[in-house]
Amino acid sequence: MKRGPSQAHLWQMKPKNNLKIGKIGEDEAELYLKKKGYLIIERNFRKQYGDIDIVALKEKTLVFVEVKTRTGTSFGSPEDSITSYKLRNLVKSAQFYKLYHPRLPDSLRIDLIAVNLSASFHPSIKHYENISMF
Repeated sequence: MKRGPSQAHLWQMKPKNNLKIGKIGEDEAELYLKKKGYLIIERNFRKQYGDIDIVALKEKTLVFVEVKTRTGTSFGSPEDSITSYKLRNLVKSAQFYKLYHPRLPDSLRIDLIAVNLSASFHPSIKHYENISMF
């Protein structure tokens, strides 16, 4: 899947709507994961106490991916936004997801993908595997 000029244009505009920025970041994260051999199962799984941006399979591991996207550094790096509270909610959401999908692998992992968007048309992506001690 190739990025078209319309998506690149959104990066340059730096839209005020965080949902648009987040969606672009999640789209980039999904492309990145697919290139790395991940099978995407679901996006934007939401429950009362939390959400999971991407649920994927990598070999025999069920991977829950939190995607954090920034267009600059004025609010810190994407990695800075992962608090202990956020991590606890990710673990709860992952456990809930697994409970309702018992046929999926028992090996679980939570990853973080940090996406920095700029006017350069090439997002900077950092992938942190296993950010929790599941």
